[in-house]
Amino acid sequence: MFEALGSFTYRRRWLVLALAALFLLGSLAMLVRGGALTSGTIRDIESTRAEHLVTQVTGHPRQTAFVAIFRSASPDTLDPRREPFRASMRRALDGVRHDPAVQSVTGPDDAISVMAAEMVDVDAHAAFAIIVLSGDVKAALKSYPKLRAKLAADGLAITCTGHVPFMHDLDTTLEHDLVRAELISLPLALIVLLLVFRTAVAAILPVGVGALAVVGGVAIVMGLSHYTDMAQYTINVCSLIGLGVAVDYSLFTVSRYREELAAGYGYEEALVRAVAKVGRVVAFSGGAVGTGLAGLLFFEGSYLLAMGLGGAIVVALAVIFALTFLPALLAVLGPRIHAGKLPTFRLGPGEGFFHRLAGAVMRRPFVVLIPTLGVLLTMGVPFLHLQMAATDVNVLDGSSEARRGIDELRRDFPHAAQTRITVAVEFPAGSALTRERLSALYDFTHRLGDLPGVSEVESLVDVGLPISKERVVGGLLEPPAAFRDVIEAGKRLTTKDAVTLVNVVTSLAPNTDAARDLVRAIRQDRRVGDGTIVVGGEIAADLDATGYMRSRAPRAIAFVVSVTLIVLFLLLGSVVLPIKAILMNFVSIAGSFGALVWVFQDGHLFVREGRPIEPTLPVLLFCALFGLSMDYEVLMLSRIKDSWERTHDNTHAVGEGLERTAGLITSAAAIMVAVFGAFALARISVITAVGFSMALAVAIDATLVRLLLVPATMRLFGHLNWWAPSWMMRLRSALGFGHPGEGVPKEPRG
Repeated sequence: MFEALGSFTYRRRWLVLALAALFLLGSLAMLVRGGALTSGTIRDIESTRAEHLVTQVTGHPRQTAFVAIFRSASPDTLDPRREPFRASMRRALDGVRHDPAVQSVTGPDDAISVMAAEMVDVDAHAAFAIIVLSGDVKAALKSYPKLRAKLAADGLAITCTGHVPFMHDLDTTLEHDLVRAELISLPLALIVLLLVFRTAVAAILPVGVGALAVVGGVAIVMGLSHYTDMAQYTINVCSLIGLGVAVDYSLFTVSRYREELAAGYGYEEALVRAVAKVGRVVAFSGGAVGTGLAGLLFFEGSYLLAMGLGGAIVVALAVIFALTFLPALLAVLGPRIHAGKLPTFRLGPGEGFFHRLAGAVMRRPFVVLIPTLGVLLTMGVPFLHLQMAATDVNVLDGSSEARRGIDELRRDFPHAAQTRITVAVEFPAGSALTRERLSALYDFTHRLGDLPGVSEVESLVDVGLPISKERVVGGLLEPPAAFRDVIEAGKRLTTKDAVTLVNVVTSLAPNTDAARDLVRAIRQDRRVGDGTIVVGGEIAADLDATGYMRSRAPRAIAFVVSVTLIVLFLLLGSVVLPIKAILMNFVSIAGSFGALVWVFQDGHLFVREGRPIEPTLPVLLFCALFGLSMDYEVLMLSRIKDSWERTHDNTHAVGEGLERTAGLITSAAAIMVAVFGAFALARISVITAVGFSMALAVAIDATLVRLLLVPATMRLFGHLNWWAPSWMMRLRSALGFGHPGEGVPKEPRG
């Protein structure tokens, strides 16, 4: 099959290149159109349902509201209670109040008296307003940049914060980090390729294929974002994975092609033979990486599913371009593949080094195996105290407006910035404002007020005064004339039809166990008269997201492991080697996960302030790293298998396979470490963590695992490495992956 692909690509090289050019033009057009990226949501969890009820009551998603803080910038406007300040603030708000993108504006002049007093801080010379954008979150994100540009006040500095400003700043920072990472990683990858190939043309080709795969993958993701929920991180993850695997697969292809040329074959035959031999490895490697990312499809109802889809798309493009576009380029170049020769010099170990290393390891397998496993397992120990919390505005650095805004809000308006747990009370039908339901609500909110960690309860029935339940309920049903306007405004803000909202204010830090325990305590008693409660807010969303990930992770892991076992069996014709490869993967991933927690959660090395790990990060990393680890496993074991089938000498086969592939694996790993390491320089801690963890995992995999653990374990298993039950081998042959008699253990010759 791959031989026919190589022959077709050589004969139809101009057609293949023309189709690739059309694909590139279409991708660029899609990138120009842009996307509709979001922060990512998880459906079918309680906190998300609570947000829907909040939207039902308030008339807009809570996430579309943001805070604009006005601060005097000159002596004439210092006091926010005086007219110069308030007039300037009014003019600024009036400038956006009637914008079609704005649903409502509430400043100190618009709010009810109790709320208005909390929106002004004399000592800080500041006041704030709440601006609600029209439409859903996607529409709000799209309209925010132009609206923010219009929001200006004479003599006042304005700082905006909230979900939409946070997502805007996050998106802008991620775009900047993506460009910077690619500007760093591509030259680094090119330098490694120059050292490997020692010719400029051969080195440039894999970088070009990587760029094409990433552009195409990102363009498709941007297009899909108009129809499904795509988080901003998807673009960065697709770029990171796509560039790494595309350059790797291209490196494999060009290396094999040059190897065939060096063996004396003509350009056409060398290309056909190269595609025939490397095509299977690249296809299986792509399948392994795609299988890992397919584990994310088990997280249905969340943006992880779309992230897995995006990652699988960019990996598929990397495989396709490495086996079609790249061979077509090689066919057109012909002898020019050798153009731009660099001075010959040796970098790294000399010829035969890896064979000797494998021999040394296999002479004393236990001496190598036990300490190496000890190092990796020790690295993994910090993962045992993993803590998880969702990404918030604190992942931005101090230069971002949304981060500065939340810091100002916490400092100058601490009550407004306090953490609130939203409790939506939903009654079966009718109105929430009946005597029986208001009485039950009063009892419920007072029970909430007695819970540990609760500072205050905000609701329609909590008036902050020592008034009996009967007077509170009666006053709500028949408001006194003096308070009628305030009471009716309170009803509009908190209640609609059969739903009423309660805010539980807490001083507990959102990402602490005590805060999560408070949410659990609130959920213990769900009855409010004939109604039930649904709990949301930042803390509840963290708790629900973590539970969601943990509940689905076992199925995803089981799927990835099972399919990987099947893929490796079909490739190798062995039962033992796939199981061993899976165990090696778990060990190397454990090491990188432990380092992730030690650095980013515990706050070591370059991290000044540790914070809990984003709940989706371990899942994403596992699925990505499990597949990427198989890249080198497939390449090395394929060569070892070829030697085993020729000699049936296990020791010789391992040594020869390591010698043939270790240099290539080292080069490929160096490229991936360069690519992933460039992303570790991002200003967003989540992307930094992804880049760091993946770079470390690849480095571990290419050194400790491939050079030490693999030869040591293969020596210990001996010829049993290649065993499989006869019925499985017959099935494999029937599927076209083997031949009769394969898999029967031969007498070892070494």
